[in-house]
Amino acid sequence: MKNSYDVVVIGGSAAGIPAAITARRYHQDKSILIIRKENRVSIPCGIPYIFGTVMDVEKNLIPDGVLEKNKIDLIIGDVKEINKEEKSITVDGKSITYDKLVLATGSNPIVPPIEGVHKNNIFPIHKDPTYLKNLLLKVNESKDLVIIGGGFIGIEFAEECKKNRKNNVTLVELMPKCLMSAFDDEFCDEAKNILTNENITVKNSRKVTECLGGNDVNSVKLDNGEIIKADAVILGIGSIANSSLAKSIGLDIGELGGIKVDSNMRTSSHDIFACGDCIDAKSFFAETPSKVKLASTATMQARIAGANLFSTKRSDKGVIGVFSTALNGQAFACAGFTEREALAHDYQIEIGVAEGPNRHPGSMNGMQNMKVKLIFNKYDKTIIGGQISGALSAGELINAISSFILSKFTADDIAIFQLGTHPALTASPIAYQLVNAAEIANTKMLLSGEDHV
Repeated sequence: MKNSYDVVVIGGSAAGIPAAITARRYHQDKSILIIRKENRVSIPCGIPYIFGTVMDVEKNLIPDGVLEKNKIDLIIGDVKEINKEEKSITVDGKSITYDKLVLATGSNPIVPPIEGVHKNNIFPIHKDPTYLKNLLLKVNESKDLVIIGGGFIGIEFAEECKKNRKNNVTLVELMPKCLMSAFDDEFCDEAKNILTNENITVKNSRKVTECLGGNDVNSVKLDNGEIIKADAVILGIGSIANSSLAKSIGLDIGELGGIKVDSNMRTSSHDIFACGDCIDAKSFFAETPSKVKLASTATMQARIAGANLFSTKRSDKGVIGVFSTALNGQAFACAGFTEREALAHDYQIEIGVAEGPNRHPGSMNGMQNMKVKLIFNKYDKTIIGGQISGALSAGELINAISSFILSKFTADDIAIFQLGTHPALTASPIAYQLVNAAEIANTKMLLSGEDHV
C-alpha cells in the first residue's frame, strides 16, 4: 500500500463508495484510496430485510469487487488523526498523505435518554454486519419484541421481525400516526391497517419512559403507565451525523450537527469535501438545513463531491426527500412536501388525487390499485410534493415525481407529459393516475380563478 494518494475517502458505504467511483470516472489518472472501519459493509436500506425476507446478513453486503474493478485501493482501519495543514492522515499508526480528502463518515443511530436504555438486549441499529448477525440471533430467540419508532426503519423492522415467527411485536410511536413525517394522514392510516392486520400492535401518541428489568431488559413502561413485556427492544428512531472527526480538525459544523458544506460539497477547508449522512444538507425548498438522511441522497451528494475534487462540475440543488417502502406487497412512496408540511410553510396549495388500476383493462394479470396525490403551489402551479400508495411500481413512479419537483414542473406540464403505456405494465393512458391527478389540480386552480401563470 502506498503512503501518498491523490484522493483519500474516509468511509466506505453509501456515500464513500460512489464518491470514490465518481472520482475515478472523472479523474482517470488519479490514485484513490478508501479507508473504512468495517471488514465488510452492509447495504444500508436492506438492513431491515435481513430479519425476515432475507434472513441472512451475508446476503446483504456490498461486494468489494466494485473497488478493485475501478482501481480503488482499500484500507480497513480507524482514522485517529487528520492534519489538514500537512494534508496527512494517521490510520492505525501509519501516515498517509493526500491531495484531496472526502469525509463520508455516515451517521450514528439515535439512542434516546430513556431510563434503563443501556440494558442488555436493547439494540440501536448499527450497520456493522457482525453486530447485525448478533441482533438476528436475538430476534430469532425473542418472544416479546418492542420497536421504538414508527418511521420507515421502525415499520420495516416490525413487519420483517414478525415474519416466520410466533412472537409478539409492539411498535411504539410518539407521533399520532406512524410515517407522519413523510405522509399525509390517509396514507399513514393505510400503513397502520396493514401492520395491525399482520398482528403487529401499534401504539401511537405514546412514549417509552423506562426500560425495566435487571441487567437484561424484560419490559418497557409507557408514559401512560402501561407495561409491555419485552425480552428485546429495537431503537428505530433515526440517526445523527457522525461528524466527530470533522470537529476534531476544526471544520465548520452546521446547526444540525453535521459537517457544513457548500453546494459543491466542499467543507470550510478547501481540499476537504464531505457527503452523505455526516453533512448538514440544505433543503431544496429553502436555504434551511434538511434532516433527511437517505442512502439515495448520500449517493447523489457523493457523485457531486467525486466530480468536483479538482474542478467544479456539479452543484447540489438541495434535498427534496424521496422515500419509498412496501408493507405486505403494497408500496408507499413520497417526494417533497406533504400537505401538512406545505401548509406549515405557508404555501397556498391545490391538491389533485387520482386512483385506479395499474393495468388496462383491470382484468389483466398483476393488476393492483394505485393512488397518486400531487400537491401544487397555487401561486405558480409548480409541483411541490407527491405521494403514492398501492402497486409496487410506485417505487419507480415516485422518481418521476421527484424529477418534476426538481425541474419545477407545473400542473400543465405534467398534464401533457408524454408517457409510455402498455396494458401489462401501466394504467391506461386515459386513466393514468399521475397525469389525471395533475389535471384535476389544474382544473381546480382554473375554476378558483387563481391561475397566476
